[in-house]
Amino acid sequence: MNKKQSGIIVTLVVLIVFAGYLATKVNGPLYVNDSDFSNEKSAISLKDTKTASTPSTYFVEAKLSRNQDNDKTLQTIKTLIDDANTPTDQKKVASKQYLNISMAAQNQSDIELALKAQGFEESMCSIVNDKVQVVIKTDKKQLTDEQLRSIKDIVMSKTKLEKIEVKIKQ
Repeated sequence: MNKKQSGIIVTLVVLIVFAGYLATKVNGPLYVNDSDFSNEKSAISLKDTKTASTPSTYFVEAKLSRNQDNDKTLQTIKTLIDDANTPTDQKKVASKQYLNISMAAQNQSDIELALKAQGFEESMCSIVNDKVQVVIKTDKKQLTDEQLRSIKDIVMSKTKLEKIEVKIKQ
């Protein structure tokens, strides 16, 4: 075996190890918790079990879904921009879309951090076109006028958009 072949083999082994590492990070841990068997539930269940979505899982899942959608869209636009066969005018439009989506994602994150600093336990912000939707976790059925005004002020200061919808998740 010469140097070139051994270099290829080492590279492939490193790639396989890296792919395994990424798979465990994406799919979760591979170990089995012994306490799972104490309830006599199998890992694979054919029963239709419905679990109530807690507010915390709602926010985590909503943010994860939003971020995955943004990442897919940005990746698609990036491939369009990088494609040599794409006309210049389409590249300009795609670049503008890429910038708008990136800025919206940053603004969403900034708004969520500002709302957390304001005392709201959980929040999820979504900016689509010229409309902002904010979901707030609270134990109350309604927010006070002061809280609504505070939320709208934060959103307007970050986005300069006036169409703001605030929803409550208990």
